[in-house]
Parts: sequence; C-alpha cells; structure tokens
Amino acid sequence: MRELMPRAPQPPADPLEHLRRAVDWLGLAQDVRNDKPDAGGVSAGWGFERGWLPSYPETSGYIIETFIAASRVLNRPDLSARANRIIDWELSLQGADGAFPGHFGEAASHPVIFNTGQIMAGMLAGSLQLGRPECLEAAVRAGHWMARHQDPDGCWRKFEHNAVPHTYNTRATWALLATSLASGDAVLEEAAVRNLDWALTQQRESGWFANNAFIIGRSPFTHTIAYAIRGFLESGVLLAREDYLNSALTAATALARVQRDDGWLAGTYDERWMPTAKYCCLTGVAQMSIDWRRLAQETGQTDLLDHARRALAFVKRSQYLEDTDPAVRGAIAGSAPIWGAYERFLFPNWAVKFFADALMMDLADVRVPPPLASNGQVSGVRANV
Repeated sequence: MRELMPRAPQPPADPLEHLRRAVDWLGLAQDVRNDKPDAGGVSAGWGFERGWLPSYPETSGYIIETFIAASRVLNRPDLSARANRIIDWELSLQGADGAFPGHFGEAASHPVIFNTGQIMAGMLAGSLQLGRPECLEAAVRAGHWMARHQDPDGCWRKFEHNAVPHTYNTRATWALLATSLASGDAVLEEAAVRNLDWALTQQRESGWFANNAFIIGRSPFTHTIAYAIRGFLESGVLLAREDYLNSALTAATALARVQRDDGWLAGTYDERWMPTAKYCCLTGVAQMSIDWRRLAQETGQTDLLDHARRALAFVKRSQYLEDTDPAVRGAIAGSAPIWGAYERFLFPNWAVKFFADALMMDLADVRVPPPLASNGQVSGVRANV
C-alpha cells in the first residue's frame, strides 16, 4: 500500500551515489541466486507477487558490460569478478547449435533471436575486455545460429518473441555486427546488414518503426523504440552507413519533440508519436538518455544533450535511494507510477542496468560497451580483472 501512494520527488543526490546504489542492487540481484541452480546469473528482478525472480540469461548477458564499466568508474575490481561469474553461467547454458535460452524460470526455454544477440554482447565484453577467448568463440557460434535462421529478406520470423517479427532486433544485430568485426567473419556481417536493411523498410516517414511491439497491433513501448534506435545508431557507426545513422536520428529527434520538460516520456507511442499510455516506461527513458547522448556525439546534434540530461534526471528522481528494504533500495521500477502496464509492480534488472549505463556516460564519458576500433578491438583501458 505504501508503494501505491504518490511519493514526493526524491531529493537531489550525488550522481555517484545514484550509481553506487544501482550497482549494489545489481550485485544483490546476483547474490540472491547464489544457492540456486542458476547461480552466477542476475535475477530478472524483484516483484510484489513473486519476490526475487530466477536469473535471466538475456539481461544478465548485457549486465556483463555494465559491471565491467562500473569496475573502472568506481574502482571496484569485485565487479569484474561478478562479470566473470555471469560469463561462466552463460557459457554453461549455450546449446550445441550455438543458441542461448530465451527466457527465465522455464525448465527448457526455447531460444529467441533477440535474447541470443543480447547475450552475445556480454560474450564480446568477456573476450575484448576480460581477455577470455572462449567468449568470442561462443559469440561466433551464436551468430551463426542467428544467420542460419534468417529469412532471405533479412527478417527473423522464427525463434521470435510471441512468434512475430520485431524491428527492435536491430539491437541484437548490433552485437552480431560487432562479433563479425571482432572475429573477421564475413558471414555474420552479411547477415547483420540484411537485417538492418529490412528494418529500414519498417520505418515510417514520421520516424516511427512498425513491427516494433511485443504483440501485433499494439503500440510499441518506449523501451523497444529505444532498442531499435540504438541498433541503427551503433551499426551505422561501425559500418559508416549514414542511412542507418539517419534512421536513428529521425526517430530520436521525433521522441525529443514529445518529451516533457521534466524528462518524462509516455510508455507507448503511435505512428504519429501521440502517447497511447498515461504512465512512463522508466527503462525506455534511461535508454533514450543514452541514445540522445550517443547521437549528439556521433552527429554533432548537441541540442540532444539537453534531452539526455532531462531524461536521466527524471529517472534519478524515480530511484528508491533510501528505502529500508534492500530489494527496493537502489532499484528502478518498470513503470512510473509502479502500476503502469510496463513490468507492472516489478523492479526489473534491465531498468537498473540502463540507468547505470546512462549515469556512467554522464559522469565519466564512459561508453557501455566501449567503442570498437577498425581492427575489431576495443579502445581504452581494460577493466580491473
């Protein structure tokens, strides 16, 4: 009942304190699984109905990147050890065909294209930043599984969430492309370009993406819109493709126009960028803070930095900094208010992950993951191992 009551805006806090709380919560979400069969992974989150959920392979995969980056920013080598624990668990899950499990809490979870791509991002971080060659091997095997199940037009229609195609797969395609560059595997690059070219056909004149929701006929969450933008953005940078970068910029600029002065974005939007929800998807707002900042860096559109900062400030005010319950302290809810339709009454780990990434970009100009050089290696200093 306390959580259902309107809360006063959170007082301003040291940005580092926001980051420490977020990272500590992710550590707790990993530690609560220590005595379970899925030890090493990060709990999908904490909810009012079920408490701590099982470890989630997909989101644990890209939390690897966050732990490695935070180990540098916070000077905490223990976070790289946490990243290695996730890697060990993920490697134990990979199938003989190269795919990773798609969901959490299921005895035999079928693989999903998007989820496998997200885990590939963590495998790349393990290879390029932690010096684990077996991770690149795992990423390449996963990439070939994705390529084998791709339709000739570049779309994935098999092994898809809810059995429908998704434009937001561009986020997984970014990992596929990065794997191709790190490994020199041309087959993976060709598959990535085919999907990106298909995804371009899904963008409307307004910048909005069709086939970008979890369910056909629904308006996409800000979360999946931000996924599609980031995939086009980073792939455009890696390939020096202006059409991909312009696709990301068009959609992100349209979202900037409808952002409220306090940083709020609606949970869902229709083709005209009209809100179709009264709640806010906090995950999507954190992601858009990252997307706007990255686009400002890559395109010189510095006006987007103001939108990035406003979005981050809104999520900061939504973080539970001083709650007495460790399951809540430092967490980010799926929706604001917490009973909104996106991950209702849940504190998902991916909301905290993207919030932490946005904080590090704002605090220390740290990119998560760090940029790839032309030789397929990351630039910058390795994390503490």
